[in-house]
Amino acid sequence: MNIKYTRMDRMILSLNSIFLFLAILIVLVPLVYVVLASFMDPTVLLNKGLSFKLKDWSLEGYKLILGNDAMIRGFINSILYSVGFAIVTVVVSLFAAYPLSVNGFVGKNLFMTLFIITMFFSGGLIPTYLVVKDLGMLNTAWAIILPGALNVWNIILARTYFKGIPFELHEAAKVDGASDLLIFFKIVLPLSKPIIFVLAMYAFVGQWNSYFDAMIYLEDPSLHPLQLVLRSILIQNSTDPGMISDQLAMAELKKLSEMIKYSSIVISSLPLIVMYPFFQKYFEKGVMVGSLK
Repeated sequence: MNIKYTRMDRMILSLNSIFLFLAILIVLVPLVYVVLASFMDPTVLLNKGLSFKLKDWSLEGYKLILGNDAMIRGFINSILYSVGFAIVTVVVSLFAAYPLSVNGFVGKNLFMTLFIITMFFSGGLIPTYLVVKDLGMLNTAWAIILPGALNVWNIILARTYFKGIPFELHEAAKVDGASDLLIFFKIVLPLSKPIIFVLAMYAFVGQWNSYFDAMIYLEDPSLHPLQLVLRSILIQNSTDPGMISDQLAMAELKKLSEMIKYSSIVISSLPLIVMYPFFQKYFEKGVMVGSLK
C-alpha cells in the first residue's frame, strides 16, 4: 500500500527524524563517553581526551574497584536490598490495589482518598526515623526494605490495570463458586504479568539508585549498599588541594579519583543495562495497558 505524503507531512516527518536523532545523541554520547573513559589511562584522558589507541587504555580502575572488598560487599547488598524491596513492593501493591478495583467493595473511595493524601503530605524524616527506631529496624536490612514498600503511585497503576480486566471473568468464576482470593490468584494474577514486571522494575531501579535511607538508618559498613560505598570512595578520594603540599601526590590522587569515578559508574549501571532487555516487552505493555483507563 503506497501512502502519499503531502509536502507538509514530509516536512513534519523530517523534523521528527531530526529531533529523534538529536535525542538519541543526547543519551548515547554521554553513555559512550563514560564507558570509553572507564578504560582510559587517566593521564591521557585528562591531557588529550578520548583515545582509541590500545596503549592509552588501562584496566587499572576496574582492578581497584573489583579488588575492593567493600565494593563487592556493597554490590551484593544492593542486589539483596533491591530484589527484596521489589518483591515486598509488588506484593503489597497488588494486595492493596485489587480490592480497590472490585465493584461493590465498601469504603474503597475512602481508602483511596487516604492513600492519595499521603502523596501530598508525609510524616517527615524525624518522625519516620523514630518509627524505624522504635520498631527495632535500625541497622538492619528491614530499615531499607519496609518503610518505602507501600507506594501509592504503584497502587494506582495496578488498580487501573485490574480495572481493565473484563469483569465478566469475575462473574463467571463466582457462578462456579470461586472466592475472591481464588479469583485473585487463579484469574487476575496470571493476566497481570505486564504490570507485575513494571512494578518490579520501578521498585528495583529506585532502590538500586538509592543511598539516602542507607546513610540514615545503617551504621554498620558491612550493610552499606553499593551506592553508599561509591559515595564514600569518591569522597575519600576528593581532597582539598590546600591540604596537600606535594603536587605529585595531588596529581596521583586526581588520577585515582578519575579511574574510580568512571569505572564505578559503569559497574553500578551494569545490572540495570543487562536486566532491561528482558523486561522491555512487559514494561511497554504494562505501562500502555495501565494507562488506557
